Amino acid sequence: MGARETALSALIACRKDGAWANGVLKEYIQRDRLDSRDSALATRLVYGVIQNRGLLDFYLRQLLTGRLENLQPVVWDILHIGLYQLYQMDKIPESAAVNESVLLAKKYSKNPKAPALVNGVLRNAQRNRGQLKQPVSYADRYSHPEELITLLKASVPKGKLEPMLVANNAAPETVIQVNTLKTTAQALQKQLQEDRIAARPHPWMPDCLVLDRTGNLEQLQSFRDGLFYVQDPASKLSVLCAGLKKGWQILDCCAAPGGKSFAAAMETQDSGKIISCDLHGHKIPLIQKGAQRLGIQNHAARQQDASVFVPQWEAAMDAVIVDAPCSGYGIIRKKPDIRYKDPKDMEQLPQLQLQILKNQARYVRPGGVLMYSTCTILRRENEEVVKAFLAEHPKFSLEALHLPEIFPENTTGMLTLIPGEYDTDGFFICRMRRSENE
Repeated sequence: MGARETALSALIACRKDGAWANGVLKEYIQRDRLDSRDSALATRLVYGVIQNRGLLDFYLRQLLTGRLENLQPVVWDILHIGLYQLYQMDKIPESAAVNESVLLAKKYSKNPKAPALVNGVLRNAQRNRGQLKQPVSYADRYSHPEELITLLKASVPKGKLEPMLVANNAAPETVIQVNTLKTTAQALQKQLQEDRIAARPHPWMPDCLVLDRTGNLEQLQSFRDGLFYVQDPASKLSVLCAGLKKGWQILDCCAAPGGKSFAAAMETQDSGKIISCDLHGHKIPLIQKGAQRLGIQNHAARQQDASVFVPQWEAAMDAVIVDAPCSGYGIIRKKPDIRYKDPKDMEQLPQLQLQILKNQARYVRPGGVLMYSTCTILRRENEEVVKAFLAEHPKFSLEALHLPEIFPENTTGMLTLIPGEYDTDGFFICRMRRSENE
């Protein structure tokens, strides 16, 4: 089975079963035993089609003689794959893009006319390259549903929406955080370069490297030795903004896969105690395995619902990190299928987020720090949740964020990172402190 067939299988699973592209791709690449080259092609095709579905359909409507909606779904998938290769990939021979698509149609469509249709549409696309009408709307140009664009527009500052949509369709860089408990950025950079991995210091995040030509990082000896972990700079920044101190008792209440807990351990030089919790029991061994690989000692992980009170933790924590469940609209560049989820399914999230924040606040000692973050940019899940919380909890107040020099001075205690600004995920960070005098 080749890369294109693996990609088609993954797209079918996403469409029929609601599977997430990143998870199903990993499973199918292993199942089909693709080598590194074919793995890269399958990944590019799946992500490329999902990121550009609206744009591809805009072109297909001009190339088809019938209605796009009348296509058999699998034929639609095959046309997406073929057209993406023709119009978005300059190193794929056009003949291969067309011929392989026709073979997929023969194998996967029960309609005997499907191969001829695929061949005709893609040949038409070849002839009309550069001559088709170009999209005007953001929905068609950047393949974001209109409903989502309306939602984002209400939360994104003027002039930031289009750069965000562009960033959502760009391939994110691979960013790793150096395990300062074991090594330094300079030493790790040298070791990675010896492994033929191009690594350079991150432009504004300390102890952080940006990688190129990575392949499977988990196969590297430096990964197995626990010298780094993968984490977006925005997520690391939310931990830095907490101002953690050595010896602190820290609770990370929605911790999986553990990146913020690991960052906290390094900020405190693995002193004090970090408790990592998650609602889902199957994720706890993943956190534990990560901490063990990194050599973190003062750490424990347990299954725990963040909205349910644990009496023994009351007023016992120097810092509580609440990275709340959210709509995920800040990480579309990494999980492109999020854009097609129904926004109505996420309308109850602010209620859950507030419930979690109120419960976690009970664990903060007088004078302690409460961090609230999400990987979305929607105000209703960010500023409005914080505002509602503070209205009911006068013992807590916002506290200015200490940020790297690249950022403007922050006095509000809240920061929203918009994709396209600092080459990070979309992220919200808020720092609050409980009054010392109660």
